[in-house]
Amino acid sequence: MESKLAELLCGYSLELKRGDLTLIRGEACAIPLIRACYRAALKMGAYPSVQISYPEQSADLFKYGETHQFQYISEIDKVQADVLNAQITIDSTSNAKQLTGANPADIALFQQAKGSLRQRMFDREEKGSFKWIIAPYPTHSMAQEAEMSFEEYSEFVFNACKLHLDEPIKAWQAVGAFQEGIKNLLSVGSVLRIVGERTDLTVDFSGRIWRNSCGHRNMPDGEVFTSPLSANGSIYFDIPANYNGVEAVGVYLEFEQGRVVRAEAQKGGNFLLKMLDLDEGARFIGEIAFGLNDNITRPTKNILFDEKIGKTIHLAVGAAYKEAGGTNISGLHWDLIKDMRKDAYVELDGKLIYKDGNFKLNQ
Repeated sequence: MESKLAELLCGYSLELKRGDLTLIRGEACAIPLIRACYRAALKMGAYPSVQISYPEQSADLFKYGETHQFQYISEIDKVQADVLNAQITIDSTSNAKQLTGANPADIALFQQAKGSLRQRMFDREEKGSFKWIIAPYPTHSMAQEAEMSFEEYSEFVFNACKLHLDEPIKAWQAVGAFQEGIKNLLSVGSVLRIVGERTDLTVDFSGRIWRNSCGHRNMPDGEVFTSPLSANGSIYFDIPANYNGVEAVGVYLEFEQGRVVRAEAQKGGNFLLKMLDLDEGARFIGEIAFGLNDNITRPTKNILFDEKIGKTIHLAVGAAYKEAGGTNISGLHWDLIKDMRKDAYVELDGKLIYKDGNFKLNQ
């Protein structure tokens, strides 16, 4: 499966070309996939490099590091941000809970510093000189987080990427075509009203652009998203959400003019507030999206999967997407997920377009 996934990432997601400077990043537990990606990139004529971290490296940083080290961006990272043509980040860890004991304020400083680096890469992406993809590689720790056996979780991961099919690239192309219809439906409006449990949120996306996300940045994928102009009202997220290995459960937010004015959580509330106070942009809405991958049917406590769960909506606080017309800048981009399968609906400019997880495309 590693070779099949690597070919999908290098060929479909990134469309690597001869001479592309390509960085492959991941923890040592993902070496089989890292190696497969390296080989696939070589076969396509690219110039791949590998960057491997050791298990619990992030935990060591926050245990033994100091403030100036959390805020430091190396010259190597700066150069890479300016010269790379493509980057593959393998989402894999030997300990999904390694940052549970870390100080949220230290994590916030780290994220704030890295935000400027990400912005440089996003700016180059906007100009067409850089592409990136994040993809999973299953480990026992990730399987335990998802409350599955390793074999069950591995099958879940690869099926979500459509690797169980003979021609996964054609399958993702079909996803792109289907989601284009949803994008076109949403693009004719300007205001969404989202209603569900403890939720009545009005989202204004006037002048913003809906994007079809079908495997060119995340794998697995399956969402249609935009960066709204503003939001007013309340929303409750019933699916647990992890950020940097720290879990928040039962998050409830109230918005006024696009800004979070009240926030609480059944678990992880202190961490949530620390992240929302990360910088001036952290409390503003950065994204609203529909999860559309029906191969992902249950939460796994991994945002790469959970934000794509079919019949869900997710909202991000923090950084907005320039490509969608967003202007909010922050070191934070935290996706929070709401199940829409029961007693929930969405209106577009006052017209019902989505009920209990299903779009009404033919009305």
